[in-house]
Amino acid sequence: MIHEIPPRSGAAFLLGRGDTLRVIDAEGGQVSDLLAFRRDDPRELISNGRTFDYEETIRLTTGNRLWSNRSRPLLEIVEDSAGTHDFLLTPCSEATFRHFYADKPVHRGCFGNLAEALVPYGIEPDAIPVAFNIFMNVPVDGQGKIRVLKPKTAAGDHIGLRALDDLVIGLTACSAYDSCGGTFKPIHYEIETAGG
Repeated sequence: MIHEIPPRSGAAFLLGRGDTLRVIDAEGGQVSDLLAFRRDDPRELISNGRTFDYEETIRLTTGNRLWSNRSRPLLEIVEDSAGTHDFLLTPCSEATFRHFYADKPVHRGCFGNLAEALVPYGIEPDAIPVAFNIFMNVPVDGQGKIRVLKPKTAAGDHIGLRALDDLVIGLTACSAYDSCGGTFKPIHYEIETAGG
C-alpha cells in the first residue's frame, strides 16, 4: 500500500525489524528527510558521524548501513535507483528560512514537521538529529565547500531501507526551496513486511 506525504509536511510511523521501507520520489525533484529511532529506547537514533566512520564514505547507497549513536546499525540500504543522498545537513527549520530565505515566507520546515509527527512516540524536538536526506543533492568540492543543488531524481526514483531493529521512523516531503529546486511535491512510501 502506497502512502503519500503531502508537500511540505511530515509523518511518523513504526517499522518492524526485517521490514523494508521504500521511499519514492513520485514526481521527481523532491527531497525527503528520514529519521530513525530504536522503538524500545528512542535515545538510540541514527548518527551521521557513526555512519560515516563505519561505512568509510559520505556517499551512501545500496549495501551501506545507517548506524546509531550507540554504534549499532539501524537500517541497511537494499535498493537505490537515485544514488545521491545527503547525511551532512540538518533538517530545515524556521531558523533556516530566516537565514537563507529572508525574502520568502518563513515555514516551520522539516524540523517542525518531524517534531509534530514524533510527539505520539515521546520523542521531543531536542532529540532530532541530522537527518538522512533522501534524494538531496549536496556536492562537496575539493576545498570542502558545500552547495545545495536541485535533486537529480526523476519521477519514480526510490530507495529501499531494511530495518535492522524495531524502529520509529520520521519522514518528510522537504520544505526548503534550494533542496527541492524551488518547487514542492509529495513523497510516497510503502512498507514491505518481513513476512511478505
